[in-house]
Amino acid sequence: MTYDIVIRGGLVVDGTGGPSRVTDIGIIDGVIATVGLIPEIGTEEIDATNLVVAPGWVDIHTHYDGQVTWDPEVSPSSWHGVTTVVMGNCGVGFAPARSDGHDFLIELMEGVEDIPGTALHEGIDWQWESFPEYLDAVATMPRTVDVLAQIPHAALRAYVMGDRAHGDATDDDVAQMAALVEEALNAGAFGFTTSRTILHSSKHGLVPGTNAQNDELLALADAVGRAGHGVFQLISDHQGLGDDQGLHVELAQRTGGTITYTLAQSPIDPTAWTKALDEAELQAANGLDLRPQVACRPTGMLYGLQTSLHPFITHPTIIEMRELPLSEQVALLRQPEVRAQLLSEEATTDNFIYKSLMSRWNQIFPLGTVPDYEPPASQSIEALASAEGRDPYDVVLDYLLEDEGKAFLFAPLAGYLDFDHEALRTMMEHPRSVVGLSDGGAHCGLICDVSFPTYLLSHWVKGRERGPRLSLEQAVHFQTQQTAEAYGLDDRGVLAEGKRADINLIDLEQLELKSPEMIFDLPGGGRRLVQRADGYVMTIQHGEVTYRYGEPTGNRPGQLVRSA
Repeated sequence: MTYDIVIRGGLVVDGTGGPSRVTDIGIIDGVIATVGLIPEIGTEEIDATNLVVAPGWVDIHTHYDGQVTWDPEVSPSSWHGVTTVVMGNCGVGFAPARSDGHDFLIELMEGVEDIPGTALHEGIDWQWESFPEYLDAVATMPRTVDVLAQIPHAALRAYVMGDRAHGDATDDDVAQMAALVEEALNAGAFGFTTSRTILHSSKHGLVPGTNAQNDELLALADAVGRAGHGVFQLISDHQGLGDDQGLHVELAQRTGGTITYTLAQSPIDPTAWTKALDEAELQAANGLDLRPQVACRPTGMLYGLQTSLHPFITHPTIIEMRELPLSEQVALLRQPEVRAQLLSEEATTDNFIYKSLMSRWNQIFPLGTVPDYEPPASQSIEALASAEGRDPYDVVLDYLLEDEGKAFLFAPLAGYLDFDHEALRTMMEHPRSVVGLSDGGAHCGLICDVSFPTYLLSHWVKGRERGPRLSLEQAVHFQTQQTAEAYGLDDRGVLAEGKRADINLIDLEQLELKSPEMIFDLPGGGRRLVQRADGYVMTIQHGEVTYRYGEPTGNRPGQLVRSA
């Protein structure tokens, strides 16, 4: 047998959660041919001594719907060992699309997912109208990763209902939407997604579909059922309980498939997540597949002088200098009279949510040059200001001016009420949950959770000090076999004979996250928060090396994956 690649002597963590072992892997034509000791010499030999050899990460919650049309690297996800991404989440996306509805869809994505509208306008070429045509357009570009698409509710409503997209759908509207959902799934979409949260809005108001009647959702679930496959993904303020409880059960019954929804520890009801997990387990016993989708660290807003939100963002002094280069802003803010003026001002917004988020001093922390996403309560701005006898705003300003104005404050949006990750650990380890919510490609000006896959190893396996760690086998399983199975991907997520050769080689000792940074490389000079990592020695996609030591090789074997 002649192998294209032989990976020798690595610690193989196969993705199943089973024990790791030191052995070899042989690859032929992009597929794993052998897992075991291999005497033959391969065309390419890779020495994996002292390295972890794991499946490529499967990230099921991203928003690359626009970016995949212009970016063959699909970064930053590909920098973090991700080899498969699922996009189209939370009910927003770009297909189907009326020729006169492009601006509306861009404004929705900009409002909900904080992706610069200028980048979307300049980057998307709109070579489609229907969802099948969108899939065809996405399929034309070779990439470093495989991409899977879902049909989003907001785009669907805008296409069928036009200017009425925010209102109640007629029976005819629902029938048309159901037919389009079925068409999309038959063409290769992996699911249907919707948003039912007040947190998702644009300048037009809440996302279309937020207040859709249950009958509409059930009709769309029936369409998924008729197609015979497809995940039904949603985000809701009720997080699987209350009004959601019966709805989720009926959606699962109608689709015959997986219902996945966002679950986090809510400040309104800090223990509700435990009940949601119990409900998912109960329904599993009834043969229904409810998969609460959970994070491996709290969804984290990053406050900095270049981000979309920070405690001074609506103060007059900051508003006046907002268009200045960062270096000039920093120089001005270091002048005593300017600093004094800023600290004497108050926020000019009347938005209660913004005011609350910008001054939750017990939930705002210095991120640090070595990012700390599990800080103790004693490191909160509230605690630091109290210890120093200073006003929190005064302390915050000092931190914002560190690193020449490039430093960040970490402000967990949810899931950090107990000042540790124990609730998250319980969620991740629950048999019915699935790890996701990285939001790769989204929240460009405020959140950088795209590094979740790396964090699962760098923090949970080797770095955590404030509670129990995960085993290496657990952490790999959570983002390989588990996530692949949630979307019916039986050809990847496990290192076994016959599976796709999507593989990471990782120096676990050296694996670490770098500080987030704001860069301006999107079309039109649009900004985005990114985060690099050290420790990825090699990423292999379908048998081709796509990254070596964090740098792209130029190989782009990734493709659009269509559902069966």
